[in-house]
Amino acid sequence: MKELKSFIIKWKQIAKSFKQNIAVLYFAYRNPKTPLPARIVLLIVIAYAFSPIDLIPDFIPVVGYLDDLILLPIGIWFAIRLLPAEVLKDSREKAANHNNTGKPSYWISGVLVIIIWIALACWLFYKVIH
Repeated sequence: MKELKSFIIKWKQIAKSFKQNIAVLYFAYRNPKTPLPARIVLLIVIAYAFSPIDLIPDFIPVVGYLDDLILLPIGIWFAIRLLPAEVLKDSREKAANHNNTGKPSYWISGVLVIIIWIALACWLFYKVIH
């Protein structure tokens, strides 16, 4: 039973770290000093993190969560590696301050994800029909 509690605590810490890193990426994306290639990667990672649609559906046992457990951490790691040190430091400070002042509002990111998926679905529908 103690091992289960330890396991659950460890995974809660990992989930909290993901949330914190996504907030850091969000603030880095909004920073005007962030280079364009990094912005593109940041946008993809943030959109994937908030997207309700996964590459592998979550209802598939075990395999369904592998994309979240593997792709998302790799994307976060890669996006952070692309950021200049000054932007990363500033973004971490903003994320820490923002998390201390209340729940972050990600409605803009949510709308962006929905627009991207609708555009992708329309494009795919157009390709299939024609």
